[in-house]
Amino acid sequence: MKRVILFVITNLAVMLVLSATLRILGVDRYITANGLNLNALLIFSLVVGFTGSFISLLISKPMAKWSTGAQVLDPNSPRNQREAWLLDTVHQLADRAGIGRPEVAIYDGAPNAFATGAFKNDSLVAVSTGLLESMSEEEVAAVLAHEVAHIANGDMVTLTLIQGVVNTFVVFLARVVGYFIDRAVFKNERGVGAGYYITVLVCEIIFGVLASIIVAWFSRQREYRADAGSAHLMGAREPMIRALARLGGLEPGELPKSFEASGITGKGGLAAMFASHPPIPARIAALQNARVI
Repeated sequence: MKRVILFVITNLAVMLVLSATLRILGVDRYITANGLNLNALLIFSLVVGFTGSFISLLISKPMAKWSTGAQVLDPNSPRNQREAWLLDTVHQLADRAGIGRPEVAIYDGAPNAFATGAFKNDSLVAVSTGLLESMSEEEVAAVLAHEVAHIANGDMVTLTLIQGVVNTFVVFLARVVGYFIDRAVFKNERGVGAGYYITVLVCEIIFGVLASIIVAWFSRQREYRADAGSAHLMGAREPMIRALARLGGLEPGELPKSFEASGITGKGGLAAMFASHPPIPARIAALQNARVI
C-alpha cells in the first residue's frame, strides 16, 4: 500500500508542479485569452497528465527501495542459503515468464511483496522479512510468481498509461468547467478571473478523486491476472491459494463460506472502490474457478 500511495502522491505532485509552472509561464492565460481554445487545452492537458505519470514510473525503483528500505541482493554472492534460494527462485520464474532477471531485494516489514520498474528487463522484486518468516517456501514461491507475472504482464506501464489518461481528463475537464463558471456565474468577460482558478482547483480535487476510483478498479483487475499468472508459472493454483489464505489470516485450506466481502479488509462502503487490491476471499474464489494452463 505504501508504494501505491507514493506513486499517487508523486504523480499528483509532479502534475501540480507542471500545472503551476505552465500557469506561471502564461500558458493558461494563452489558452483562455480569446475564448477557450480546446485544441491547445487538450495538448496542455496531455503534457501535464502524462508527464507526471511517466516521471513516477521512471523513478519507481529508487522510490520503492527508499520507501521500504529494501536491500538488493547480490546475485553473484548471496550471503546465506535463504538469499541464494530467493535469487534462484526469482530467476527461474523470470526465465519461465520470458523476461529479464529482475533485481531481488528483502525489506523489513509485515508479510508482503511487490514488483516495480519501468521496463520488463530492468525491474525489481522485493519481499518482506515478515512474509519469509510466516510462509513455506512453496507459498513464498507462489507470491514471487505473482510479482513476476505483474512484470511479464507489463502492469506497471499499463497502470501508468491509465493514470496518464485519467489525469488528462482531470486537467482538461477542470479547466472547461472553470472557464464556464467564470463566464456564466462570475460574469467575467475578459480573460479569466479568480472564479476560474478557484473552480479549477476544486474540480481537480473532485475529478481526481473520481479518477482514482477508475485507476483502483484497473489495479484490482490486474491483481486477478497476476494471481492467474502465478498459477501458470507454478503449474498449479494451490500454492497461490494457500499463500493468499495465509496472507488473509486464514489457516491453509480453510476457506470462508461466502466470498461477498467488498473491500480488502472485508469492509463495505466507499472504501472498497478505492482499494488497489480485491478482497482476498474473492481472489481465492477466482483462482479456484480459473483454468491453469
